[in-house]
Amino acid sequence: MSDDERARLTPPVNARDHVEGRDTADVTLVEYGDYECPYCGRAYPIVKKIQDRLGARLRFVFRNFPLTESHPHAQHAAEAAEAAAAQGRFWEMHDALFEHQRALGDRQLVEYAGDIGLDESRFRKDLTDHAYAPRVREDFLTGVRSGVNGTPTFYINGFRHEAPWDFKTLLDALKRAETKGAQGGKTVSIET
Repeated sequence: MSDDERARLTPPVNARDHVEGRDTADVTLVEYGDYECPYCGRAYPIVKKIQDRLGARLRFVFRNFPLTESHPHAQHAAEAAEAAAAQGRFWEMHDALFEHQRALGDRQLVEYAGDIGLDESRFRKDLTDHAYAPRVREDFLTGVRSGVNGTPTFYINGFRHEAPWDFKTLLDALKRAETKGAQGGKTVSIET
């Protein structure tokens, strides 16, 4: 399947995204995920291993795509991650949520907030007020526009990864995209 036939990331990675890695990295991996999804839970250590393997050559982006019909805690977990982001600790909460995927009730979310050093009163208020529900919804809608219909869904340099996401397959796809970019192949522009 050519790049022109594959689903594209809409919008491209931009300043509103949660990003690990440099803007100038050779390859960008975007995941649309759900903190309660067992498949996303299985993908989490794979992505970590790929980040370790590729190091500074990889930029990783996570966008929320809570599947609330199947996962009753997914929406609130995504809001918790965004509340943590407001206090500069998105990735710490992201990791805590995946590492404790079977315990995502409100009491546990507040516990994780304390564990990662958040202002717990502010965090509790943000959760109670659903302060970041609009932000989660924004991510979800970008996923719909990008053709996401399940989680996890990955995009490499702006194009949907249609193959399996086991370690070897995903790593090989990232390396191919990195090589293609180095040879002047098509890439999606990155907004700042």
